[in-house]
Amino acid sequence: MTKKRKNKKSVILTTCLSLFTLFSVNVCSQQNPFIQHMYTADPSARVWNDGRLYVYASHDIAPPKGCDLMDQYHVFSTDDMVTWVDHGEILRSSQVPWGRPEGGFMWAPDCVYKDGIYYFYFPHPSESNWNNSWKIGVATSKYPAKDFVVQGYVQGLESHIDPHVFIDDDGQTYIYQGGGGVCKAGKLKDNMMEVDGALLTMEGLTDFHEAAWVHKRNGIYYLSYSDNHDDNLNDGVEGDNRMRYATSNSPLGPWKYEGIYMNPTNSYTNHGSIVEYKGQWYAFYHNSELSAKNGVFNDWLRSICVDKLYYNEDGTIRMVKQTTNLE
Repeated sequence: MTKKRKNKKSVILTTCLSLFTLFSVNVCSQQNPFIQHMYTADPSARVWNDGRLYVYASHDIAPPKGCDLMDQYHVFSTDDMVTWVDHGEILRSSQVPWGRPEGGFMWAPDCVYKDGIYYFYFPHPSESNWNNSWKIGVATSKYPAKDFVVQGYVQGLESHIDPHVFIDDDGQTYIYQGGGGVCKAGKLKDNMMEVDGALLTMEGLTDFHEAAWVHKRNGIYYLSYSDNHDDNLNDGVEGDNRMRYATSNSPLGPWKYEGIYMNPTNSYTNHGSIVEYKGQWYAFYHNSELSAKNGVFNDWLRSICVDKLYYNEDGTIRMVKQTTNLE
């Protein structure tokens, strides 16, 4: 997927990096992308009971080979949206007993907490023929950022990527997955590893590509996702994937398409999450500003970012203003 691209400017400002411990990095200043000591993508943002916001991200390994070499998930956290701690690696493909023999292909993950256990969901193929053998793996831990052990994979799903798990106010858990224009979802059993009943196709999503994420605000369910926009369309919109969303009165739809809340970044892909933290809503996403700044611009050397997200009085989402603040 090689494309010609227009030059894009980056605002380069000073930040600071310092070693925090042997296994973590303390990243200071309001920089964006907010992780700049490694390449990361597909941020899944979660707020846990310890008062910190955690981001579970995939890892683009340089030099890249498309998305083939993605591996070695890291977890990052903050308590002020300024200083971020890299808690280090929590899982790699070689630790997946049923996984693809050649490794790699550790794509966009998610994590939820239920009944004292953190459940880390990750897509990974089980065969060398990776395109048709995707499974959604499950690793568990008593801690949010260490000691994860693979327990198996979710039974009852199809061969799709991009797992997302949503726990509703009544405790019912839902799982979403998709890619290639298809978004599927269903209930999870209490064991968090089996689909309860049939998967449903999410209806009403305009131009769905991948990266489903559900959040709830004022009793309304929001399903956000990336679309299929392509820079080569020459439609006056520079860039590729945009972030869209739909709303519903039910976590399984049907959905009412609402619009676009984020324009393309300078990466071929985008993958986001939306979360409230300390009274402010945030949109997480990724771009390739860091690799561009480092002189090795590449669609598959991405970096996770965050910007504030706002709602209109009628509950619709305002367009997110993307910011850049590089070291």
